[in-house]
Amino acid sequence: MLEAGIVVPFYRHEQAIAGLVAALRPLSLRCWLVDDGSGPQSAAVLDQLAVAEAGWLRLLRHPVNLGKGAAVMTGFAAAASAGCTHAVQIDADHQHLPADIPRLLALASTRPDALITGIPVYDASVPKARLYGRYATHVWVWINTLSLEIHDSMCGFRVYPLASALAAWQTSSIGRRMEFDTEIMVRMHWAGVAVLGLPTPVTYPADGVSHFNLWRDNLRISWMHTRLFFGMLRSLPMLLARRRSLR
Repeated sequence: MLEAGIVVPFYRHEQAIAGLVAALRPLSLRCWLVDDGSGPQSAAVLDQLAVAEAGWLRLLRHPVNLGKGAAVMTGFAAAASAGCTHAVQIDADHQHLPADIPRLLALASTRPDALITGIPVYDASVPKARLYGRYATHVWVWINTLSLEIHDSMCGFRVYPLASALAAWQTSSIGRRMEFDTEIMVRMHWAGVAVLGLPTPVTYPADGVSHFNLWRDNLRISWMHTRLFFGMLRSLPMLLARRRSLR
């Protein structure tokens, strides 16, 4: 039986988090909000939310910023320890639609072994540079998995089978920052975890805060693709054998 919780990695999105928490409340799911070393201004907002929503919201903290991936996995470990089999990852900036969580979980319930990911349906608010830049990652992911199964590897709105996600994290050197979403998906796919997608709206709020650094994070993502490419070459016999078995 699928037992799901919600994990929200948080870094300095205090202007959006109250609205996100309010939208998550009606779902009646336990939620782990992981503050990734955001500092005192954010801490005050999160402390108030943790008190007001104490029945279902758990606040975890990193004393220093470790990266989005580290925050997600801290939440996953806590959710697994609390008895959850699956966790919904949703970003703290409120770009994603919490009302779509039941749709993601319904799909997960039919394939509890699979990683369920949102496939973004963008409106006019999306920055064009971010939109077009995603296609380079899509192509590299198709190369590195020898598959077109992953339609989008960058969406931060997913349902993970926790045992598989934690195993990938513990056995691989997965990037902890902006490269995390793509890398863990590829490595789970290599491990035989199916990836299923569900279209979902994505909106960039006009007053939203982005922590994406054009040069630093693109360098991290490029290095991630390099690591994955050489990992794909090492795994090539296994990946080719899997493709033949699916024919």
